[in-house]
Amino acid sequence: MPDWRVVNDLATISPEKWQALEFHNNPFLSYPFLSGLEKFNCLANQNWESSHVVIEDKDELLGVLPLYIKRDSYGEFVFDWSWAEAYQQAGRNYYPKLVSAIPFTPVAGTRLLINKAHASDVINKTLLEAALTLMEENHYSSTHFLFPDEDNIKILMNNGGLKRLTCQFHWFNENYRDFQDFTDSLTSKKRKQILKERRDVKKSGIEIERLNGNDISSAQWKMFYQFYCRTFYSKWGEPRLTLDFFEALGKALPEQTLLILAKMNKQYIAGAFAMSDTNTLYGRHWGCSVYIPCLHFELCYYQTIEHAIEKQLKRLDAGVQGEHKLARGFRPVAMPSAHWIREDDFRNAITNYLEKETSMMQNHISMLETHLPFKSELL
Repeated sequence: MPDWRVVNDLATISPEKWQALEFHNNPFLSYPFLSGLEKFNCLANQNWESSHVVIEDKDELLGVLPLYIKRDSYGEFVFDWSWAEAYQQAGRNYYPKLVSAIPFTPVAGTRLLINKAHASDVINKTLLEAALTLMEENHYSSTHFLFPDEDNIKILMNNGGLKRLTCQFHWFNENYRDFQDFTDSLTSKKRKQILKERRDVKKSGIEIERLNGNDISSAQWKMFYQFYCRTFYSKWGEPRLTLDFFEALGKALPEQTLLILAKMNKQYIAGAFAMSDTNTLYGRHWGCSVYIPCLHFELCYYQTIEHAIEKQLKRLDAGVQGEHKLARGFRPVAMPSAHWIREDDFRNAITNYLEKETSMMQNHISMLETHLPFKSELL
């Protein structure tokens, strides 16, 4: 196995070489997305310092582990603030730490990106061992793989990772013919609620456009970006992604990019951004300039559900948090992550903590499943 090295800028790897990697058409693991975050200054001042592990053989790219040095826990969506506080109380440093994840994006996928022609357990293990070596040599507190896919989580658990569960909400397409077929699967009360919310939006005089990357003009991107920034400024502070990033992504992955825009009186007032792979639509960002009751539900849930049905996609990933999604047909899903803690005493303490937390999370998900809005025969 050739030696691994650390790459701080994905622009040093060509897009053509990246295409040899198996990332299952996940747009968030594509070269335009991950390299675009660096190229268009999305990571600057956000405490995501690129430190990717790369394995090459002569001129061939064999494997990549997207990896970042983190000095806080923002933009991760696997919340470990209590761990950081425990370190602080003990007079030790939790930051910096190493994180393998998609910045600002709680989407599952492979974290061990392997050349399709050379897939092997050896490359997987080498990438993981490289991350743990970096942790030890640089005295980082920990290494974290956030939202790895099922194949990766098995590898990570077999190599000493501590498993942690979080809850997300996904909608599943049960071969619905159209949106009405979906609502017909719901109880009467929930079906009437959704249909009323959609009617109320229509009565407000809202017109809605669904556009893929090729259809989106520069002016439309600018309008959406204003909405996106308003959401960030009102909730989280400085926006993470840049306008240039969105525009470049739409051009690079036009068929995987979806922009949903709402107009009132011929003026754009709201927008939602989503991306897709072969099976899944991922709802990501939203914003508005005018508050209209239920418009968020219409753009982020009902329009995306309709799109998923029309494109025969199997799933809509609406991300973390928001138990109100249950009433709209989303199901709770347990999402794993894997963690290595360098110091023995904290590793033992976190292991005990995770045993209790995992049981609580499983019980919580089971409780949420009792509140699904589907007719009893579909549960």
